[in-house]
Amino acid sequence: VGKYNKMADEEQVLKFEVTEVSSNKCFGGYQKVYKHESKVLKCEMKFGLYLPPQAEKDRVPVLYWLSGLTCTEQNFITKAGSQKYAAEHGLAIVAPDTSPRGCNIEGEDESYDFGTGAGFYVDATEEKWKENYNMYTYVTVELPALVISKFNVDQDKASIFGHSMGGHGALVCALKNPGLYRSVSAFSPICNPSICPWGIKVFKGYLGSDESAWKQYDSTELVKKYSGPPLQILIDQGKADQFLPDQLFPQNFVAASRESGVSVVLRMQEDYDHSYYFISSFMGDHIAHHATTLKGK
Repeated sequence: VGKYNKMADEEQVLKFEVTEVSSNKCFGGYQKVYKHESKVLKCEMKFGLYLPPQAEKDRVPVLYWLSGLTCTEQNFITKAGSQKYAAEHGLAIVAPDTSPRGCNIEGEDESYDFGTGAGFYVDATEEKWKENYNMYTYVTVELPALVISKFNVDQDKASIFGHSMGGHGALVCALKNPGLYRSVSAFSPICNPSICPWGIKVFKGYLGSDESAWKQYDSTELVKKYSGPPLQILIDQGKADQFLPDQLFPQNFVAASRESGVSVVLRMQEDYDHSYYFISSFMGDHIAHHATTLKGK
């Protein structure tokens, strides 16, 4: 399992039962959904897994997709159109849910942008949330350890991408773990959550009022100090995105990246919005971007 030895109860992780929920033939491979009991989140979780036809014979590189607010594992696997490109490049794609489910925490279902469907890819420190809302560790440690133990994927060849809240998550996971991912990309990511309404709300709720703690999960702050292996970062942002002015701030991330010399390609796409119509339009570009680093193409 290599890089995931840091998980104290890893042996328990590798003993997890993984149950297949669905399996559909798609572009020569299989789009599957699995469920398992998460030790980190203390609940049952589902994730999507696309296995390309190449995985029948060889270990294949793996891409992790992180979805946005309100999503489950279903949004990406049904709307993004990723399977065709993953099959062409021989890449597996893992798409987890966006939060713990059914934890019965007071307030977790009161709003779309906090609690259920809004885990924000942080490890909560506030008492009410810290037992379950640990999506950062789930995405970077537990889920990859599980995937590599059960499926024909090569975890030494991993990359990560996502959308909106998930774009934030992808950038944070890559910047906080130098060398874990070979490349990272994002569609309309929340680039500077410490200063936007979505980010302020969830950071106060999960992390408390100490704003210095927020910086640990703010990619604009993290990129300033990044000193790991070169990261190839691609960001696509729709110019007609209704959340661009007040929530996303890609320009802040690009400016901060210059301080550490991190290479960022930001493409502002005319007339595109925040939806999966936008994501599916450029999905081929993003998977090709990752294939270049994962397979030397």
